[in-house]
Amino acid sequence: MEDKRNVIIAMLFAALILFAWGPLTRVFFPDLVPAPTQQSAPQPAAGGQAPSAAPVAAGGDIASGPAPKQKITLASALASNPRIAIETPKLKGSINLQGAKFDDLLLLVHRTELAKDSPPVRLFAPSRTEKAYFARFGWTALGIKVPGADTLWTASGSKLTPESPVKLSWSNDSGQTFQIDLSIDKDYLVTAKQSVTNNGAAAVQIAPFGLISRDGKSADPDTFNIHAGPMGVFGGAADYDWDYDDLDNAPGKQQSFKTTGGWIGFTDKYWLAAMIPDQKTPVEANMRAGGNNYQTDIVSAQKTQVAPGKSIAQTSRLFAGAKEVEILDHYTEKLGITYLDYSIDWGWFWFIAIPFFWILHWLFGIFGNFGVAIIGLTIIVRLFMFPVAQRQFASMAAMRVLQPKLKTLQERYKDDKPKLQQEMMKLYKDEKVNPLAGCLPIVLQIPVFFALYKVLMLSIEMRHQPFTLWLQDLSAPDPSAHIIWNLLGTGITLPAFLAIGVLPILLGVTMWLIQKLNPQPMDEVQKQVFAVMPWFLMFIMAPFAAGLQLYWVVSNCISIAQQKWLYSRHPVLKQQAAKEAEDKDTSKAKS
Repeated sequence: MEDKRNVIIAMLFAALILFAWGPLTRVFFPDLVPAPTQQSAPQPAAGGQAPSAAPVAAGGDIASGPAPKQKITLASALASNPRIAIETPKLKGSINLQGAKFDDLLLLVHRTELAKDSPPVRLFAPSRTEKAYFARFGWTALGIKVPGADTLWTASGSKLTPESPVKLSWSNDSGQTFQIDLSIDKDYLVTAKQSVTNNGAAAVQIAPFGLISRDGKSADPDTFNIHAGPMGVFGGAADYDWDYDDLDNAPGKQQSFKTTGGWIGFTDKYWLAAMIPDQKTPVEANMRAGGNNYQTDIVSAQKTQVAPGKSIAQTSRLFAGAKEVEILDHYTEKLGITYLDYSIDWGWFWFIAIPFFWILHWLFGIFGNFGVAIIGLTIIVRLFMFPVAQRQFASMAAMRVLQPKLKTLQERYKDDKPKLQQEMMKLYKDEKVNPLAGCLPIVLQIPVFFALYKVLMLSIEMRHQPFTLWLQDLSAPDPSAHIIWNLLGTGITLPAFLAIGVLPILLGVTMWLIQKLNPQPMDEVQKQVFAVMPWFLMFIMAPFAAGLQLYWVVSNCISIAQQKWLYSRHPVLKQQAAKEAEDKDTSKAKS
């Protein structure tokens, strides 16, 4: 029984860490605001290498100087410089010809709010605007002028679409011509072929780079199980270890990686901007912080010497869009972009989470309703675990039969705990009963639940997906408490700790019913833990996605039906349960 109690306590701590650690740390350990620091201007690195050790400029660009601090409106920024329109089935925006910046990008198929007439999600915004976020391609070189953040490029066309690529060109005064051949697919991938032709009198050393700059931190919090912030794939492994605060506190406010293949960028809960170098070219990838600006960039590991009359070219890519699983998998498998699909952190139990996602995707295709798909997945999981549940029930049945004998031992050795434990172990051995066997399904369901939690929390495919009635967004908490409160017309905002919707209440009630069907533990501490657990989890689960709550409620209902059915096949258990209830009533009457 001691072992069983330890298992229960461990499970409670696991649940507490999973669901409550983030909110508790934000309440009791708020982030410290660092003192402002002085920024030095970027300097080229020694030895003729790409500028990897220089701090990022305030304007978020390797090659530019500090940007003005005064903010301007989005409309003013979009009207201030000549632009090339971007139009694809999923993207709309423009490229700023001053600096060749991708700084205006809307995700057409994803809305900011649940309402169908709400505006599309804005991913990129021009520099000097609120929440500026942009990408650009460029070069570093020794001894010659290269195009910078303020360079005005010449374009071969007025619109970039999947059917119409665009060429940008610019020449300096020493005979070098720079060109960026841009193409875009129907989803979220831009391909940029960066070429340099040296028409000067001497050889030049030059290296291409690509950067993504972001003003401020992501609105999505970075938690221990959902990463938001700078990340990348280096040396064939995904790095989720760095967030904005880490960069602020890093030596030199920078972290560098050397890699061949992979990518670097910023990930949010549902969105990704990633700079992708040629997968066979060694590069240095950098994460940088400066003031309120954050930057990720890739620079060729070595500058290439271009002789007079010669040209060089290198192809890079930019992913800017939603983390849709099917698209990320396509880019990883078909285009050979190393682990772009790892921008979704499926967690330790990825081998369960990924199949769960595809089952949900398949069921959604059949039913056209994500809530029904979640119910279908729940039934499939429970059918798969039915043999384990039968074993649990057999163990529960054996324990229930032993209850009178255990109670006798407890009364006999109530003043000798070590002897009680010894006699109980002997009884289990003689009766061939394993008291921990009933915990097996719970232990097996922990990775299943964690994996499903990841799928439902990270899958953009579930974002803004309705189920029925008041559940119009399964990626958001159950809103019924707020709906009822608003109908009362109090005019007072409902406190967060009281926002317990219908689904969380059903979760608590169904867990309580399951406990009533199980044999009651002999130990008083265990009884108290089991008594509190349903209502504890009801409050803990209330802020989580309604899709996750729906899974748990349906799973509990199946458990109740399953136990009722198994009881009908074991009459001795019904008799034992009736006897326990009678003994309990008799004990109450005597007291």
